[in-house]
Parts: sequence; C-alpha cells; structure tokens
Amino acid sequence: MATIPLQLDRPDCDPGLAKDLRTLARFISIYCRHKHQGVSRRVFRLRGFDLEDLKITPPQLCVPCSKLLSHAFVKRLQCPYNPKPACKHCQTNCYQPEYRAEIRKVMRFSGRKLVLSGRLDLLFKLLF
Repeated sequence: MATIPLQLDRPDCDPGLAKDLRTLARFISIYCRHKHQGVSRRVFRLRGFDLEDLKITPPQLCVPCSKLLSHAFVKRLQCPYNPKPACKHCQTNCYQPEYRAEIRKVMRFSGRKLVLSGRLDLLFKLLF
C-alpha cells in the first residue's frame, strides 16, 4: 500500500497538523518509556503514513501505546475544526471513551515530565 502524502506545504493544509502529530508521538513515547518498562516494544509504523515526512522519528512502543497513537493520528486527521481547539475545550468528542481516558492520562503524565525537564513553553499548553 502506498503512503499518503500529507503535502504539508499546500496553502489550504492546516499548518499545525504535523506539529500536533509530532506532539502526540512524543507524549505517547514518553509515557510508554516510563510506564511500560520491561514490556516488549517495536518500532511504531502506521500503514499509509510516512513518519519521516512529518519529521517524526518512529518511536519504540508497546502494543497498547501503538494502538493509542494510531487512534490519535486518525482522529487528529479527521478533526473537522480549523483551527483545531485543544481537545479539552472541544465540543465534539472524537475519541472513544476508553481512548479518551487513556490519552488524558498520557497527556497529564507526559506534560508534567516535559515541564519538569525544562520545557516551560509547554506549561502554557498544559494549563490552558
């Protein structure tokens, strides 16, 4: 199956899309690395996507985290809002309830880790 070219340089393409996908990959990677130690991991691949085009280094994830990241990628790409609001302020619940609960845990944990490691620019995003 051929990969889907996202053509992020088109004028009608959402400029924050690649950044959002990189952020999702980073947050889930941090969560998996700290919370799922000792679990076998494999390089994350999503059929139809070329992560290198998005400037994402494919993370090593366990199976549940791979499923969560796949679900998050698909839901972010299908978001009908432009500009996309923060999910916690959105009126539409895109995620299924079990994925929504899991992504909240991931964002809470990884956001704190990044802020405590010196990424103060994420503090604003975490709080608002």
